[in-house]
Amino acid sequence: MTENDNVRIDKWLWAARFFKTRSMAAEAVDRGRIKIGGENVKPARSVKVNDKIFIDNGSTRWEVIVLGLSDKRGPAPVAQALYRETEDSVSKRENDQEARRLFPEPSSTIKGRPTKRDRRVLSRTGH
Repeated sequence: MTENDNVRIDKWLWAARFFKTRSMAAEAVDRGRIKIGGENVKPARSVKVNDKIFIDNGSTRWEVIVLGLSDKRGPAPVAQALYRETEDSVSKRENDQEARRLFPEPSSTIKGRPTKRDRRVLSRTGH
């Protein structure tokens, strides 16, 4: 872990394992999915200890407080020591997961183009 105050937000997000690659982290920052203290930032923005960061990686949203700085990607336990998730964020994530479990994506039941047999069944029932 580096203890200097000069870790870029895209490198920190990658080291903390919120994104698989640094370029994905930089793209999320560019698209406005990462906010520090409620403000949009650029990928070169430095992260400081105690910064509150809002992270949206497309499927999950977190609100975390920075506890440590690192620009090196390490094992998951080390990465999880770099931040602490806020209580609000934990409850929102759990609610989102429960909602996804109870209301599956409508398109998940669609399997593509109907087969010849499916078409015959559809024409017999008058659909």
